[in-house]
Amino acid sequence: MDTDNRQNPERRTADRFPLDREVKYKVYHKRNGEDTGIGQTVNMSSTGLLFTTEAMLAPGRRLEVAINWPAQLDNKCPLKLVARGKVVRCEPGKAAMEIQQYEFRTAKATSWT
Repeated sequence: MDTDNRQNPERRTADRFPLDREVKYKVYHKRNGEDTGIGQTVNMSSTGLLFTTEAMLAPGRRLEVAINWPAQLDNKCPLKLVARGKVVRCEPGKAAMEIQQYEFRTAKATSWT
């Protein structure tokens, strides 16, 4: 039996970093299309994102988020991080997502945000 797991209940494998940026999200529904909302990032890792939400997001739902990234391309072109994944947990006013795919886009190339 691994006693370290009992002493440290933290299951995250990636370090989380505080990040306070505007996030726009789109939640996909099988029949009803999609819902959109805005919030603020709380923290982020290479595999997950915690952010504030306007509504409760059901775990298991597929979603896409767009974050105004603090760095610029060639020090002049604003970037957005666009990530896709699923909601893994939700509490009033916050949701956590597992990032399954991501890409950086120039800010002007992001159509829905």
